[in-house]
Amino acid sequence: MENNELNNQENNDINSPGNTNNRGKVIPVVIEEQMKTFYIDYSMSVIVGRALPDVRDGLKPVHRRVLFGMYELSNSSNKPYKKSARIVGEVMGKYHPHGDASIYDTMVRMAQDWAMRYKMIDGQGNFGSQDGDEPAAMRYTEVRMERFTEAMMDDIDKETVDFQLNFDDSLKEPTVLPSKIPQLLVNGASGIAVGMATNMMPHNLSEVIDGCVAYIDNNDIEIEELIKYVKAPDFPTGGIIYGYEGVKAGLLTGRGRVVLRGKTTIETDGRGREKIIITEVPYQVNRDALTAKIGELVSEKIVEGISDVNNESNNKEGTRIVVELKKDAVAQVVINHLFKHSELQTSYGINNVALVNGRPKVLNIKDLISEFVAFRHEVVTRRTVFELRKAKERAHILEGFIIALDNLDAVIKLIRESATPNIAQEGLMSNFGMSEIQAKAVLELRLQRLTGMEIDKIREEYAEIMALIERLEAILASKELRFDIIKTELLEVKAKFGDARKSEIEYADDEMNMLDFIEEEDVVVTISNLGYIKRTSATEYRQQKRGGRGAKGSSTRQEDYIVNLFVASTHHTLMFFTEKGRLYWLKVYQIPEGDKTSKGRALQNMIQIPSDDKVRAIIDVKNFDDEAYVNSHYIVLCTKNGIIKKTDLKDFSRPRQTGINAINILEGDQLIQAKLTDGNSEIMMAVRSGRAIRFPEDKVRSTGRGGIGVYGIEVDEKTDEVVGMICINKEDKSKTVLVVSENGYGKRTYLDDPETGEPNYRITNRGGKGVKTINVTEKTGGLAGLIDVTETQDLMITCVSGITIRMAVNKISEQSRATQGVKLIRVDEGDKIAAITSIDEQEEDETVVTLDENGNVIENVTASDEISSDENDTTATGDDEINETPTA
Repeated sequence: MENNELNNQENNDINSPGNTNNRGKVIPVVIEEQMKTFYIDYSMSVIVGRALPDVRDGLKPVHRRVLFGMYELSNSSNKPYKKSARIVGEVMGKYHPHGDASIYDTMVRMAQDWAMRYKMIDGQGNFGSQDGDEPAAMRYTEVRMERFTEAMMDDIDKETVDFQLNFDDSLKEPTVLPSKIPQLLVNGASGIAVGMATNMMPHNLSEVIDGCVAYIDNNDIEIEELIKYVKAPDFPTGGIIYGYEGVKAGLLTGRGRVVLRGKTTIETDGRGREKIIITEVPYQVNRDALTAKIGELVSEKIVEGISDVNNESNNKEGTRIVVELKKDAVAQVVINHLFKHSELQTSYGINNVALVNGRPKVLNIKDLISEFVAFRHEVVTRRTVFELRKAKERAHILEGFIIALDNLDAVIKLIRESATPNIAQEGLMSNFGMSEIQAKAVLELRLQRLTGMEIDKIREEYAEIMALIERLEAILASKELRFDIIKTELLEVKAKFGDARKSEIEYADDEMNMLDFIEEEDVVVTISNLGYIKRTSATEYRQQKRGGRGAKGSSTRQEDYIVNLFVASTHHTLMFFTEKGRLYWLKVYQIPEGDKTSKGRALQNMIQIPSDDKVRAIIDVKNFDDEAYVNSHYIVLCTKNGIIKKTDLKDFSRPRQTGINAINILEGDQLIQAKLTDGNSEIMMAVRSGRAIRFPEDKVRSTGRGGIGVYGIEVDEKTDEVVGMICINKEDKSKTVLVVSENGYGKRTYLDDPETGEPNYRITNRGGKGVKTINVTEKTGGLAGLIDVTETQDLMITCVSGITIRMAVNKISEQSRATQGVKLIRVDEGDKIAAITSIDEQEEDETVVTLDENGNVIENVTASDEISSDENDTTATGDDEINETPTA
């Protein structure tokens, strides 16, 4: 009993706070509590001090220390490069004692343009490659800051951010950089902490700043509105973001998923075999590894149709991985298999976790923008306070100078009679009411400042300082002024560093109604002979008067030219009919956007068209979901040899990625035109020799997709062919038939005479020869096409060379059908009309652009100067009527 009491007493003594004789004795603790305490301390150290970025400047401590170390060494963009080893040593010795490897790896990544959307370090030397090559050792490479990074350092010396002691309390380092750039959003971040991780995607700087400005203008803006500005991530290696639902979830909640595809094109070599060219790979994908993976897929027969694959990428031309195909392989099918089985399609999890006031938090797009804007407001406020204090200090000294200048003789006398500077200082303070600071400044004033010119400068400086003080005080008194400054500085950053998106957005078919995210507008869709497609805003095409030279409408390869040009809304669906009778579907908003002179994107990259087939007709359908609309409309198809076929629209209302058969084409024939009708139309077909036939739509009965069709017009298959077909509603009397010849002559003719009601084009049965619709001569060339137009529309004509002209339809004269018409466009020798289409009228521009053979503007002239002298030549030759005997 006594021993137990003694042991208890000893334990109490050992554990008592006042015991100073504990050395060599064991203190019992609860192991679970100790482990919990140590693990929490460790995890918070990792979270705050290593793995997660700060929401304000978007940097982790190692990044911030590297950039601050370079700033301290004046290693700016306009100074010579410094050895990487010197920067690493500076940072490791002063701020980051965690080893040189981690510091250099951080520097390397910030200097790689394929790793960072906006590079932060300008590197000289070998910093690795996108093929997985390792960077050179730090002793061989050199670095300096990018101008982009310097914008993150602006005002750091104006007490805009807090500083803290470094690891050994010998120096101070910033806790955050006063960044003018929303770095966390534009460059993203990734890191694995303890119990949490972050994976933030890079975005486009211009879009992010537009979002910040929108938030400043309206702090209550909804996230759905912000998404219109910050549309999606934007990766440094480009690629195509496939699907929007995961992206939208990431923007709305901070957690989502991005599917990124590489960008591919299809080329044909001299042997007629196709090659898939991968020009962009997904973010963080090793090009050599991707090439090796494709080789494995081929050797294991997981992907068929590939004969060879080679990585031809280099630093000058960028990414180029060539996948050569076997003779019978379909390129788009192979591409889809590569998306499925290789890293040509990769997904990334969005996990927007960052430190907010030292605590990890999941942030949506509005949270990220609001936190950055709040930080910028704090920086601007602290900077203004600093500048105001400095301005007042300078004004105080200048006031002392002015007092001295106003009493110059007395001040000089006092100083000369003073035995010591302290006595002179006391005298100035007592005799002239100066403060101690003012008196010291006056005593230190150089004699040259007492000249007349310098005295005036002192007074001018004082006036400027007082104006500055007034402005700074106004800024501190007005929150609106501070936010105006933030907006101005952000827009300056955008103007200096902003660029276009690198990653395209492609919406998946099975997603929610993506039309809610697409602005509805009319666009001009063009397709070239080699299958390149693009859409361009209709407002880019100016209107010109007839007879003009036209403007460059598309930049195509020398052997390419425009074959389809039409207008559609971005909310509509396009039906593509090929010359072999196949049908494919594509949303208008999915077509890549380009300007008038851009080539566009290969249509084979978007829909699975075989290499030996090409699109010949396109129909614009408003809404396949409208059952009443679909059930009341038909598709009328026309072939080169005069075959016509009508099929219910509902038979084509279920899109398939691989397409369907729309019409069975006989050998030697091909589809040339397709029209959408409501069943109450009259059909006209025209042939190259200048004949046209008109018959009611009900003369063609509706048949299924597998039918061949019936004859619509008699054609000599050896010397002639159908060039166009129009379908005009019987009740529509406003339309005229517009025909254009290969050499640029054209005219308009009413179906029925508007005064007498007599038909200009007699209604017959289908299958006849028809009547003359244009007088074809050597000067006019053969008939190129016909369309139905109204006077409120414009006509767009495209030549084989790519030249396009737009003119008002009401400027084109109405003539009888057997005339040759007037000159609409001057066609160069060897050139001819390739396509015509109508477009809703836009604001008229009387100026015509004249181009040289390379498409360069050489002069601006009025349209009247360009009209040919034979524009009014309407002489008809030959017989008017051609055998109209109806044929069953």
